Amino acid sequence: MKSLEQLNLSHKYTQLPDNFYSPQVISQLFNPKLAGFNDSVAELLGLDPEQKKREDFSDFFNGAKPFPGVNPIATVYSGHQFGYYVPQLGDGRAMLLGEVTNNNGETWEIQLKGAGPTPYSRNADGRAVLRSTIREFLCSEAMHGLGIPTTRALCLFDSETPVYREQVERGALLVRVAESHLRFGSFEFFYHHGLHDDLKLLADYVINHYYPHLLDSNNPYLALLQTIIHKTAKLIAQWQAVGFAHGVMNTDNMSILGLTLDYGPFGFLDSYNPGYICNHSDTNGRYAFDQQPYIGEWNCSAIAQALIPFLTIEEAKAALNEFKPYYTICYLEIMSRKLGLQNSALENKTLIDELLKLLEQNNVDYTLFFRELCFFNSRENNKNESIRDLFINRESFDNWANIYKSQLQKDNQDDADRARQMQQENPKYILRNYLAQQAIEDAEKHNYETLENLLKVLQSPYDEHEQFEHLAQLPPDWAQEIIISCSS
Repeated sequence: MKSLEQLNLSHKYTQLPDNFYSPQVISQLFNPKLAGFNDSVAELLGLDPEQKKREDFSDFFNGAKPFPGVNPIATVYSGHQFGYYVPQLGDGRAMLLGEVTNNNGETWEIQLKGAGPTPYSRNADGRAVLRSTIREFLCSEAMHGLGIPTTRALCLFDSETPVYREQVERGALLVRVAESHLRFGSFEFFYHHGLHDDLKLLADYVINHYYPHLLDSNNPYLALLQTIIHKTAKLIAQWQAVGFAHGVMNTDNMSILGLTLDYGPFGFLDSYNPGYICNHSDTNGRYAFDQQPYIGEWNCSAIAQALIPFLTIEEAKAALNEFKPYYTICYLEIMSRKLGLQNSALENKTLIDELLKLLEQNNVDYTLFFRELCFFNSRENNKNESIRDLFINRESFDNWANIYKSQLQKDNQDDADRARQMQQENPKYILRNYLAQQAIEDAEKHNYETLENLLKVLQSPYDEHEQFEHLAQLPPDWAQEIIISCSS
């Protein structure tokens, strides 16, 4: 394990032309204080977790003691925001600090979020507030714990720097980690500006560094598009299966590696509501939970258009036509595992659809139901009262349960074995908005214990945590009053 000085950061992205990025200087936060640290990510980077105890730890990320030989950069991109194309966006409050190669030969980018204004800030301050930083810190690790591809976070810093949003809040700094932070909008920028030579450089860069196996394809650019489409479809299938709503699925928030990127007004479903809108700013429901598969396909059409200089129209259309069937099979396979069914996933579609209708009609908590279902008794109906009692219309559940029981009996699997397998598919703990809010309120009082405990539980959400059993309970009534917007 290395010290901070031994990390040896580098910048392969700066090998691209100057118009791909802008060198930056970190705007230091006043009196930064370590509020959260992720030992798991430190080990991923090859960094000794004990380094967090250094008095000068924050200096390396706050600009007071820069990493030797590497200057932060902000990258340019554009994108479709709520369906409308914006010609230039870019890292408005993010800076790419550099990248680290760990002992396994893996390369990880380290990005700062909230380090001050960049040329792409559009007159904003480039800052992140404590509440939004806590939400991303926790949710990115929650998604990783759920087995869903995501950026992650090494640490976050609180500070005494005032930041002006709807009210004055404390500024914070998130140290974010990913193999790459490139996004659909990175391609859109060069395409829509007619910079096709630069677009080719970017595509070659992505293929060479992240998808080198595609170099053997007849058309690596077509293979790149197909790969991005498949990764995006699978990612959204995972979101839907776990009940996660992103909230702002703009093309500049979509990862070319199929990662969950840019956590803002996200939300996990409580009671099953397919029309759930987690973003208070999304007045038309463009990014509602049940719209995410459609928007994912729409976003893929945007990057397909950006790659048109290297494809035929027919090739691009054929690639896009792969999205829906690939999404469908990924989703049904995950849902079948959640139900503990072993037959062909497509055969389970009707059973799954009927269940979701029941959950919606009966206002059943999505996560709690599937966790309880792990212990469904396929032999004795009177052993399933705890699941049945989640439904207002218990007879409707009985009708569904009889069909479900018949299918389980066809599989001829022992209930205890099935329960163990299903518990690894159905989390007990998710980051409900009220849990994040409690961590935020305590952190605003300079108490970071709630944040630390919640992080530990979310890192292993399928396990039992007897000490923190209360974190798996239904949300309190006041949770319905929490409003999350883009500024979050």
